[in-house]
Amino acid sequence: MLLSLQAATVRFAGRPVLDAVDLAVAEQEIVCVLGPSGSGKSTLLRTVAGLQPLDRGRVLLDGRDQAGVAVHRREVGLMFQDHQLFPQRDVAGNVGFGLRMRGASRRERAERVAELLELVGLPGAGARAVAALSGGEQQRVALARALAPRPRLLMLDEPLGQLDRSLRERLVVELRELFGRLGTTVLAVTHDQGEAFALADRVVVMREGRIAQSGTPLQVWQRPADAFVARFLGFENVVEAKVEGEVALTPWGKVPVPADAPQGARDVLVRPAGVRLVPAGEGLGCTVVARTFRGTHVTVRLQPPGAPRLEAACPLRSAPEVGDETGVVFDPADTVVLG
Repeated sequence: MLLSLQAATVRFAGRPVLDAVDLAVAEQEIVCVLGPSGSGKSTLLRTVAGLQPLDRGRVLLDGRDQAGVAVHRREVGLMFQDHQLFPQRDVAGNVGFGLRMRGASRRERAERVAELLELVGLPGAGARAVAALSGGEQQRVALARALAPRPRLLMLDEPLGQLDRSLRERLVVELRELFGRLGTTVLAVTHDQGEAFALADRVVVMREGRIAQSGTPLQVWQRPADAFVARFLGFENVVEAKVEGEVALTPWGKVPVPADAPQGARDVLVRPAGVRLVPAGEGLGCTVVARTFRGTHVTVRLQPPGAPRLEAACPLRSAPEVGDETGVVFDPADTVVLG
């Protein structure tokens, strides 16, 4: 493993912000750490970079303990959300800054800067002032600067957080392709699950300083570890239930579950696609209380009597209107027994 955290613990005012975290990142792997504010994800990044000392545990890079190793000697690159470009330097001066600090010659710097600007889609932009760049261009310059010293590990702290959604969606695809081409090992933190799922080989979800779940994007999406992870991913149809055989007894009535579902008192998730609308008078009776256009489908909020609301995903042409009465049945293929 290129990076290994072993029981990494950081306390602020006696409270653990990182709580005995174990995490390994392989060579050329892209790992995205997800979590709400205060979950410890940025502290984890700062700990690996050497900006935050550990109270307990170890950080290993290539098997070497990093305790006492200065930030600039850790062979890691760090890119922050706000880019932190030097306004008094032009683009080339920003990209080549780390190389200059490491004693690279003027020719070496010029060649590497030109190579990186070409790589990030800004060929010939070396003489431009950073203040004249758009947000997306500044992001590319910050990335080039982080890559310039050829770090063993590249760390990204909310790298696309200040950009508008359409630009984020385009750049995350470009980043994934770029890192694959370079063979870059990446540890990124973000609160945006869409960004993480598009970029990562592996997703790590944090909660209160601990790892709640780790897996491929598909594994985490299909089988959230618990109700916290499910709700953090945006799933709202999560309730306490009692699983008996292939049925879960829920506030919505009997919900069919997969044959291999764990039994007993459990939390149950029904994905919106698994909430099927049927004519009023069939299944669970509900009233449509809200609907939201999502581009490819419509999300409807349903209120059954005396039970939590449900969210369903409907085709555009058949989505009911607010105030309509409808029935609901549940699809076991989109039902997950958690924990």
